Amino acid sequence: MDRSDWRQDRWRVKRILQAEQAQGEVFVQGWLRTVRRSKGVVFLALNDGSCLDSLQIVVGEDSPSFQVAGELGTGACIGVRGMLVPSPGEGQNWEVQAGLITVYGATDETFPLQKKRHGFEYLRTIAHLRPRTNAFGAVFRVRSRIAHAVHSFFQERGFVYVQTPIITANDCEGAGEMFRVTTLDPENPPRVDGRIAWHEDFFGSKTGLTVSGQLQGELFATAFTDIYTFGPTFRAENSNTSRHASEFWMIEPEIAFADLAVNCQLAEDFFRFMVSYALEHCRDDLEFFNKFIDNGLIERLEKVAGTAFQSMSYTEAINRLQRSGRSFEFPVAWGCDLQSEHERYLTEQIVGGPLFVTDYPQGIKAFYMRRNDDGKTVAAMDLLVPKVGEIIGGSQREERLDVLQHKMEAFDILPASLEWYLDTRRWGSCPHAGFGLGFERFLMYITGMENVRDVIPFPRTPGNARF
Repeated sequence: MDRSDWRQDRWRVKRILQAEQAQGEVFVQGWLRTVRRSKGVVFLALNDGSCLDSLQIVVGEDSPSFQVAGELGTGACIGVRGMLVPSPGEGQNWEVQAGLITVYGATDETFPLQKKRHGFEYLRTIAHLRPRTNAFGAVFRVRSRIAHAVHSFFQERGFVYVQTPIITANDCEGAGEMFRVTTLDPENPPRVDGRIAWHEDFFGSKTGLTVSGQLQGELFATAFTDIYTFGPTFRAENSNTSRHASEFWMIEPEIAFADLAVNCQLAEDFFRFMVSYALEHCRDDLEFFNKFIDNGLIERLEKVAGTAFQSMSYTEAINRLQRSGRSFEFPVAWGCDLQSEHERYLTEQIVGGPLFVTDYPQGIKAFYMRRNDDGKTVAAMDLLVPKVGEIIGGSQREERLDVLQHKMEAFDILPASLEWYLDTRRWGSCPHAGFGLGFERFLMYITGMENVRDVIPFPRTPGNARF
């Protein structure tokens, strides 16, 4: 038995459509995508989420459920017991000649997902129903398979999976864009000398939802060598762009005894593995995206999966951009943060493929990144890919206690607030590195979906936490 059919009396639609020969009587359950009535026959398209395609159910006049079938509407939830037979219809090998139909949940003409296609913006307003559409069924099947691929990659290489805290007193990025977690009275919090008395809060300090599991991940890397985190992160950034969400998932490996070059190699291996995995295990859904969402998607993914990743320093990247003769919306100068237009030009026009940009000015990167010998740059890297730009960001971490303390002071970070982090540099410090990949950003890349809200089951954005 196919392990996806763990209930022995039920056949999944995917299993039926892939059958090589008729299996006699089958029992299927799912939701109706369409209902077509003709003289003496009703055609039902049933989908159970196991694959993109629906199974045709044919209900003839001789079926005891003919009258029931005639009253069904799009979206109804039913179970069908019948005979699996070869289908004379084009584009399908099998159909079910219905015997008994059980109606679990009926619908009416107000069901929002009728025959006509709906735009993604409208479907976001009915996020509780959009998984029943072809596009979002494909998105969330891919999301599920790629989440499995993340764990497969790291587990096969001996990494330890670490669940870092969601509630934290530390702002890893130093941007101050944390959602506050508190039990204090919001209208009348206790105060001392006019300031909120956070020591009286539930955790005894000012806490928020994590923006990254990196700092805690570094601690575990000093014990287990190679670790990864994969969990939700949060940013209280009032941004409504197509690439930003307030709640998203991050994949963050940390590797001990590693420099920037080793870090880049891990990132390249990981990214190529994920793209190849999607091409192999999500082919049907990717072909849907290639046809209806992003023509050329599969060709682009296949090219990335088989292309060597190139590398250049930030300084070289700036020089190449300045010599390009291109007029950018954001002026290019050494010390500026690369914008999406710069990143895409580098990867699409200059190298024609994936590109690591390394050794950024220390003033535009986080405090924990290792200072290079030139005193001006840090051992940071960003992986840029065509169409998207930056998709992975990482660095070698600063393992020298005195340098890290000076950098924290320069970033106005009180060393006392991160004594536990500094302890790893006091006792048994080692070179180590890591990176972060936004899960939703990667899903956008391999599906061609252009809005992050459309690759998250229930997006959290400014003004939106309805579902």
